[in-house]
Amino acid sequence: MEMEKRLMLELRNRKASDVKELVLDNCRSDDGKITGLTSEFDSLEFLSMININLLSVSNLPEVLAERTPNLTNLNLSGNKIKDINTLEPLKKLPHLTSLDLFNCEVTMLTNYRESVFELLPQLTFLDGFDEEDKEAPDSDPEADELEENGED
Repeated sequence: MEMEKRLMLELRNRKASDVKELVLDNCRSDDGKITGLTSEFDSLEFLSMININLLSVSNLPEVLAERTPNLTNLNLSGNKIKDINTLEPLKKLPHLTSLDLFNCEVTMLTNYRESVFELLPQLTFLDGFDEEDKEAPDSDPEADELEENGED
């Protein structure tokens, strides 16, 4: 499905400014670029764009970086991101605390984790783990409760 069509479906008669979570997984990006995301998505907190053939985050619209002050979680897993420096535009997202890059070529680089944490000091979690390799807390309270009771 094309990204702009998926955006229309995701809105489901809501205004873009009311959307806090947006999942665009497996959409076709337009020649490696993100299309359809506008400055109207200013309440966005969670954005997932898994497996959309993204080559670089430099194609994230500048306006989105400037107008999504609440964006805290970004999932770019399964894309064609190869170099740490292509993540540079994410510096413009001051509240970004969680970034997922599973199955991206960049994860194979030597010192990948250290380099990303250095480039993006606002990050708390990269691929679900913090700088000390502690796993991010699960958002599922039931799973947390099982863990506390020593159950798996």
